Amino acid sequence: MGLGLFLFSAVDTGAKFLTSELHPLQIVWTRQLGLLVGAVFLLLRYGLPILQTKHPKLQLLRGSMAVLSASLFIFALAYVPLADAVAISFVAPFIVTLLGALILREPVGIRRWVAVTLGFLGVLIVIRPGLGVVHPAAGLVILAALFFAIRQIISRALSDTDRTSTTVIYTALVSTVLLTVPLPFVWQTPTTEQAFILVLIAVLAAAAEICVIKALELTLAVVVAPMHYTLILWGTFYGWLVFGQLPDVWTWVGTALIVATGIYSLRREYLESKLSKA
Repeated sequence: MGLGLFLFSAVDTGAKFLTSELHPLQIVWTRQLGLLVGAVFLLLRYGLPILQTKHPKLQLLRGSMAVLSASLFIFALAYVPLADAVAISFVAPFIVTLLGALILREPVGIRRWVAVTLGFLGVLIVIRPGLGVVHPAAGLVILAALFFAIRQIISRALSDTDRTSTTVIYTALVSTVLLTVPLPFVWQTPTTEQAFILVLIAVLAAAAEICVIKALELTLAVVVAPMHYTLILWGTFYGWLVFGQLPDVWTWVGTALIVATGIYSLRREYLESKLSKA
């Protein structure tokens, strides 16, 4: 999982580098080719029976949410520093908790509600709305996090009937088809350098997807989920190395609060799941 997230950070870095030259949808389409390669990997391993699903409409909806979340995030990267965008995206787990309680009627104790509140406070510290510190495009990152959270809620709804690998394949197929439709209208023939970066994005995204899929096959999602927060380390590293951007003190303060409360929430979820099975 750690290796997969490291590679995803490299993918986001390449995407941000290209947003000043190519249309974001062209970049997102290339990125999703990596997910499609991961899907082909699963198909070759498990065969066509893996496509069987009891909820095709939910699978289509999840694929649509994947397109929206990825597209909005790449659009935002054209204006928002990489580390800031990653930090703001960490609001997604808290939205998952909120939606899980409202939609799936999952029990959420007072401690996790406090953690969610503090997590949102951390996001506000990073964004500092009204102060003009972060570009308004940061709002697109929040929207991307919302659609990502909806995707996760759908995943939980599907988990009782469909395998994770089945969901990954449908997401890859649906997202690739949806992104291919507008592609002719935004396509720009890339230069040799741009083509190299696009190919690198697709290859690294494919490798990252395979790493994450393998991690989820080996253990519970809640066990490896805290690794998600290593993205801020890689985002900061790549942001400094490629773009010469470093987060300010308040961004680090907000990020620390988000990470601390996020890990606490995941820990509570893990303990609660163990107690419910005992």
